[in-house]
Amino acid sequence: MPSSPISLCPSCPPHPSRGHCCAMYPSSSLTDAQWAILEPLLPPPGNTAGRGGRTEKHCRRMILDAIFYLVRGGIAWRQLPAEYPPPMTVYAVFARWVRGGAWQRMHDMLRDRTRTQGGRDRCPTAAVIDSQTVPAADTVPRSSRGWDGAKRTNGRKRHIAVDVNGLLLAVVVTAASIQDRDAAHRLLAALRVAFSTIRLIWADGGYPGRLLVWAEHVLALRIQIIKRKPGSTGFHVRPHVWVVERTFAWISKHRRCVRDYETRPDHHEAMVRIAMIVLMTRRLART
Repeated sequence: MPSSPISLCPSCPPHPSRGHCCAMYPSSSLTDAQWAILEPLLPPPGNTAGRGGRTEKHCRRMILDAIFYLVRGGIAWRQLPAEYPPPMTVYAVFARWVRGGAWQRMHDMLRDRTRTQGGRDRCPTAAVIDSQTVPAADTVPRSSRGWDGAKRTNGRKRHIAVDVNGLLLAVVVTAASIQDRDAAHRLLAALRVAFSTIRLIWADGGYPGRLLVWAEHVLALRIQIIKRKPGSTGFHVRPHVWVVERTFAWISKHRRCVRDYETRPDHHEAMVRIAMIVLMTRRLART
């Protein structure tokens, strides 16, 4: 992909080979306004934690641009353009931030800010849950993939909970063979740990049975099932459920999330959060 005109990057150290600048890709690179939002949320460099170590060699803005480029374009790590830092360096930063929970913290802070800017309270009181099956590449081990008979897909399934605006609240990635009602135990437990204010959950017909009783008695969550209209055929918009379907569409705009390439399920969860980070950063930068 050809790069767009070069723009100055004030956060970059001088690069001996190409000067004090970073190449910009309009579909994925951070603007100055977006970088101003994200920079304070990044974890501190390791050499500032009092344990010694060298200063970071590569510009953090370039690292983020490379990760966003990969998530947006769906390419392999080793196919990153040459103007970015070395691919294995970028991957090491991505994996380190997954282990340390940095992506989740960045996402949660941006979500709270987006909700507040939209006139809502930081803590939601209702959520919508659903799942989506995606095919798995050959890089996904057999131990963490499965066959979804309903979708006729061999891969993984991501279970998400969103607020009434479609912003991500929790995500859990499982093998596609796991039933929605079984994975919902993990999803709802993670949702309750993160938010004590949520009382109502909307879901489709894939979450029946004992899950409703367990959620109400153990987690104090009331699940309301939104069923299809009797006699309806084909697609039709169901109240509340369409919100989470729209969130899946937002995530699927990033090609790395259309198919699961990640060896580890928590890396795919991070990819989903990164897709939402890009979305919310752009919204905040526009205002």
